[in-house]
Amino acid sequence: MRYTLLAFLCVISVVAYVQRSAMNGATKAIEDDLQISSNDLGIVMSVWYLGYSLFQLPGGWLADRIGSKPALILFALLWSVLTGLAGLVAGLSGLLLCWGLMGAAQAGIFPCCTKAIGATFPRTQQAFASGMLACCMSLGAALAPAITGQLLGPLTWPQIFALYAVPGLVWVILFALVVPRPDAPASPPPSTATTTVAVPVQWSKLVTDFQMLLLCFQQFLRAGAMVFFYTWFARFLQETKGISGQDAGGFAAWPPFAGAFGGFFGGVLSDWLLKRTGNARIARQGMTFVALVICAVVALVAYFVDDPRIAVLLISVGAFCGMASGVSAYALAMSYGGKRVATVFATMNMSGNFGATLFPLAVTWIVTATNNWNYALLLFVSMFGLSAVCWALLNPKGTLFGDVEEPQ
Repeated sequence: MRYTLLAFLCVISVVAYVQRSAMNGATKAIEDDLQISSNDLGIVMSVWYLGYSLFQLPGGWLADRIGSKPALILFALLWSVLTGLAGLVAGLSGLLLCWGLMGAAQAGIFPCCTKAIGATFPRTQQAFASGMLACCMSLGAALAPAITGQLLGPLTWPQIFALYAVPGLVWVILFALVVPRPDAPASPPPSTATTTVAVPVQWSKLVTDFQMLLLCFQQFLRAGAMVFFYTWFARFLQETKGISGQDAGGFAAWPPFAGAFGGFFGGVLSDWLLKRTGNARIARQGMTFVALVICAVVALVAYFVDDPRIAVLLISVGAFCGMASGVSAYALAMSYGGKRVATVFATMNMSGNFGATLFPLAVTWIVTATNNWNYALLLFVSMFGLSAVCWALLNPKGTLFGDVEEPQ
């Protein structure tokens, strides 16, 4: 049953990333239709991530309270409806409101997914399950610009947004009917096999514990940098390589596709290292540090390459390593979260999405000030380099809130 659950979680990850990346590849069409500027659209993208960031903790709290399945059904229904409605707006203010609410609704997806995985998969398979999620995130992000680029013309961008809403609504119905509830709400009745030891929760640890701060800061940097592929990457290729919008949409799919394989490979490798060595620092932190360093180096080399195919190929290698590194953050949040996986993961993911909120704005600020889109790539490199430093320092022990179980 756990693999049926994982299959559904993977499908909704693809759907969610296609929906959230719907603008990537249609930015010029949206700007022309709504008579808004690139700066305006950058604000819209950032508002999505701001809503996504702010509602991480409420989403995680709700998942811990009512269970991952009912929470995920509610969230998927809301964000799919809002995706379709975004195409009906008449101006900037309507797009800001609708897209920001869609981001807030999507905030609960991965706290719910990690809670479900933590409840059904053993520790030595959690990186694999997380890697499958990461694989499907990248797959959705890769499909969005490619599909949008092909559909734009035969369909208008509002029609494309309406089309993207349909798979999410179908998934809600099937998930509700097919998948049993993988977990229970917080504070379940005592088991006959174990007794939970009551530990007073110090919520201040979410913002004062050094390891938690490192976990959040690496996510701020890494997730913030990865959002490049879901927002401005197609436009970056158009402006720096002098290629058409359709070609840019095709090339923009390369890094997320590479990231999909990276997420899968990273999960398998991390769990294999954990089983082989029994050392979580090697399997999680060590592997991630190496992957992040490689990502920063190959992306920096791409900065000096003029040929679009070679440059995108190098950046795709970076995306492969970047997504391979992300699975360790998921696995570490599950182990460090103890009985409050959704809350701890939501805090980490919230930090990542604050970075994702700022990145589209930072790109527009840099480009406006320098008139050079290449500096967006240097920002990407710098963020991955700093994230590698965080992982070199990370070494959490036990759980954040001291949750333990003792056999009766």
